[in-house]
Amino acid sequence: MTPAGIDRRALVTRHNPVFRAAHPVDVLTVGNGDIAMTVDVSGLQTFPAHHELRPDPSRVPHTGMDGLPPQRSRPFAKDDFQIPLRTQSSWGWYATRGRRDYRMDETMTSYASHRGAVAYPDRMGLLRAGDAIPEELEAGAWLSFNPRRLHLGRLTLDTSGDLAPLTEPAQLGDVRTALDLYSGLATARYLFEGVPVVVRTAVDPESDTLAVRIESDLLRRGLGIAWVFDDQKDDLTAFEHPPRETVRWERPEPRRWTAVRAVESSEYVVELTTTGSLESAEDRRVRFTTDRGTLDVAVALGETSVAPPKGVDAVFDAAARWWSSFWESAAALSFEGSTDPRAPELERRVVLSQYLTAVNCAGASPPQESGLVYNTWNGKFHLEMHWLHGAHFPMWGRGHLLERSIGWYHKALPAARATAARQGYRGARWPKQTDLSGRESPSSIGAFLIWQQPHIIYLLELLYRERPSSAFLEEHYVLVEATAAFMADFVAEVDGCFELGPPVIPAQESYMGRRSTNANPTFELSYWAWALRVANRWRERLQREQSARWEDVSRRMRSPARLEDGTYAALSTPPYLLRTDHPSMLMAYGWLPPGPLIDKGLMEATFDGVRQNWDPQSTWGWDYPILAMTATELGDLGRAIESLLVDSPKNVFVANGHNPQMRGFLSVYLPSNGALLAAVARMARAHSRGHDLPTGWAMRWEGFPPDSF
Repeated sequence: MTPAGIDRRALVTRHNPVFRAAHPVDVLTVGNGDIAMTVDVSGLQTFPAHHELRPDPSRVPHTGMDGLPPQRSRPFAKDDFQIPLRTQSSWGWYATRGRRDYRMDETMTSYASHRGAVAYPDRMGLLRAGDAIPEELEAGAWLSFNPRRLHLGRLTLDTSGDLAPLTEPAQLGDVRTALDLYSGLATARYLFEGVPVVVRTAVDPESDTLAVRIESDLLRRGLGIAWVFDDQKDDLTAFEHPPRETVRWERPEPRRWTAVRAVESSEYVVELTTTGSLESAEDRRVRFTTDRGTLDVAVALGETSVAPPKGVDAVFDAAARWWSSFWESAAALSFEGSTDPRAPELERRVVLSQYLTAVNCAGASPPQESGLVYNTWNGKFHLEMHWLHGAHFPMWGRGHLLERSIGWYHKALPAARATAARQGYRGARWPKQTDLSGRESPSSIGAFLIWQQPHIIYLLELLYRERPSSAFLEEHYVLVEATAAFMADFVAEVDGCFELGPPVIPAQESYMGRRSTNANPTFELSYWAWALRVANRWRERLQREQSARWEDVSRRMRSPARLEDGTYAALSTPPYLLRTDHPSMLMAYGWLPPGPLIDKGLMEATFDGVRQNWDPQSTWGWDYPILAMTATELGDLGRAIESLLVDSPKNVFVANGHNPQMRGFLSVYLPSNGALLAAVARMARAHSRGHDLPTGWAMRWEGFPPDSF
C-alpha cells in the first residue's frame, strides 16, 4: 500500500454495471440485506418471461440422491443462463399442502456409528419439483421443499390508451440501464415509442420499502406503474396442491392503498403510496397513473404490519447515505497500477461482490445460496455456506452486517439441541440445510455433512477479533459452548486418537455414496481441533476454567491420512482421494490458520496436485478462492492470484457480478462472491506482512482490521 489513500468513489464507480440491451442474465438487484428486488432493463420488473429459468435439457430425473447430475462437458456461455425477476425477503416464507400430513420420523434411516445405531433424515429422493419420486420418499421431499421463500410481488411498467402493451424488451430503444454502486440507485434510460423514459429504483436501508420514480411525457398518455401479485413461481411436485391465495385491499387514504396477502397459512402486508392516482385495483393488481411528467410509487412490506412508506426522495437519500458509508467506512482494495491485463477484471469482481453480498447476505437470517434473488434448493439456506457468505464482513471491517444474522442461531439453538439429543449427543448439532425454524431438512447428503458445525465458532471469533468486548463474549458464549459440546461428544476414541465418522460425508461431496464407511476427512479433522481450541480460548477470556474434554479432543485428533506420493488424502478410508468436486483437503491450510495437524510441505505438494490433476468441470465457484487462501498461507501470492483467475466454466463472473454455475437452475451463486472477498482479505494481510506480488501486479489496500486471521 502507498501512503496516499484510495479514491474510493473512483474505485467503486468505475465498476458500475451498465446494460445497453436486454439479456436474460443482465439484471440488477437493489436491496438492504433483508429485502431485495431484481429489475430488468426497464428499471422495474416488466419482462418476467424474458428472464424465467429454462430447464437444462441435459438434466435427467433422479431419485436416488439429492445431489446434482453431471453437466454437459461444453463450456458455459452467457446465453445458457437466466436470472428471474423476484422480490424476496428474509422473513417471507410459505408452505404448501401435501396429499397428507408428513412426519419427520418417516424420513429416518438408522446407521451404525461408534456409539450404536443413529437415525439420520436421509429419505429424500429428489432435488427439484417435477422429478419422479417414490411414494415412500414423499415425506422427505415435502419436508425438504417446505417451507420456502415467497415471491412477494412485482413492480412493473404498465400501459393503457393508445400505448402498445409492453411484452418484449425489444420494444425499448437506446437502452442504458445502470446501477450506481455508491448510492444504491438503479437508473434506466430508454425510448418507448420514440419518447424518452427515465426510471429510478432503490430500496430503503432502514425499512423494507421499495421506491421508484418514473419521468416521461408518456405518463400523460397512459404509461403507468403496476404492483402485481404473481403466482408463486416454484414448480409444484405431484403431491403438493397449488397454494391457496387471497388478497384483501383497503384504501385508508386517497393516495395510499393497503393489501393483506395470504398464501396458505402465511400472511404479509403491503402498503403502497403514490404521487399519482389509482386508476384500477383488481384482486392481484393495482395500477397507478398521473397526468404529470413524473410519477412516484413507494411500496412497504412486512410480516404483520408496516408504517406508511417513506416518500421516494427520502428513500433515495437514505440509500445514498447508507451506500456511501458502506464504501467509505470499511476496508478498500485496488489493483490500480497493475500492468497485467487481468487486473481490472479481478478488481471488478471484488467490488461487485461487496455490493452483492451486502444486498443478499446481510439479513436477519443466513442467506440461501442465491440470496434474495430467487429460490434454489427449495428456498432454504445452507449453514455450510454461511462462512462463505459472511466471514468476509468482519475481515473487511463490516462485522455488523454479519452480526445481524447471529440472532438466528440463538433462536434456532433449541432445534439444534433437539437434533443432537435425538441422535444421542450432547450440545447442539447445526443442520446443513434449514429454514427459520432451525429444523433439519431431509437429505441423503446434507444430513451427513459436519463441516458446518464449527462455523458459528469461527464467525463469532472473527466478530470478536474485529471489535473485542466482554459483553459480546457473554452474549454469545452459549452458542460456542453448545457447539463445542456436540463436537467433543461426536468423536470416537480409537487407538489413543479421536476420529470422525462414520457415517459422515466430507465437504467434498464426491464421497456421498460411501457415507456408511467414510472416516476422518482431512479438513474436518483440522477444523474440529482448531474450533475446540478457540472454544476454550473463549472460556479463558471469560475467566472460566478450560474444558479438559475440549482440550483433550483438540490435542488428540487423529492426523490426516497421507498418500504414497506425499500428499494429503481426502479421508482415511478408501478411496482415499477422488479428484472431483471440492478439493476440501486444502481448506485445512488457508481457510484455517496453520495448526499442529498439517505439515506445510505436504500441503504445498497437495496444492500442486490439485492444480495439476483436478477435474475442473466438477468444481464450484468457491473452490478457486479456496485454492487462493491455501496459496496465500503457503506464502505465494502469485499462485493465489492465478487461482482466482483460473480459466474454468465455473469461474466466470457476468456483468452484474454474479457467478453462474448450472444451466436452468443456478445462475446466482453467492458463496463464490463471499469466498472471493475472504481470499482477497487474506491476500492483503499477507501483502502487509511482506509477501511479494508477482510481476505485473500492484495492490493498494487500506482499512482492514489488524487482528483477523
